Amino acid sequence: MAKTKKQVKNGQPSFYPADDIKKPLKRTIEHKQTKLRASIAPGQVLILLAGHLKGKRVVFLKQLESGLLLVAGPYGVNGVPAKRVNQRYVIATSEKVDKPAKDRSNKKSEEEFFKVDLAKKELPADYLENNKALDKALGDAIAKTPYLKEYMSTLFTLKSGDKPHEMKF
Repeated sequence: MAKTKKQVKNGQPSFYPADDIKKPLKRTIEHKQTKLRASIAPGQVLILLAGHLKGKRVVFLKQLESGLLLVAGPYGVNGVPAKRVNQRYVIATSEKVDKPAKDRSNKKSEEEFFKVDLAKKELPADYLENNKALDKALGDAIAKTPYLKEYMSTLFTLKSGDKPHEMKF
């Protein structure tokens, strides 16, 4: 007898896999720049809400390309270095600090500024120089307003009867 081939019914193969394997869809999503909250402007004093620095008051410097906020304490006043923060984790206050004049001679991108080599234990010298220059400029701007240094150095706290949704920051 002659061998017969397996017949294909209605164009369907005789073997069908047990699990349906879906093809991944091509997605053409274009990620948009994160919009800055209307209450946040350069020089604005913000309160950090999360992390080991929560409750600290910081000065907003600018929004980075990634959408994060660049903030600084300054370090000499309340111990907060230049740091990236998501705007969901801050409260904007009504207090403003005069933003210091910028030195644009050595502008760096976000990746270059925050790049840390894991093998090294010391911070790069230019990072420390930038932080000290920023600290000095912010410290001078804060010193112009009376009691602002004391305000920046105190932690934000809530007591049991406080209602944050009714507070004016």
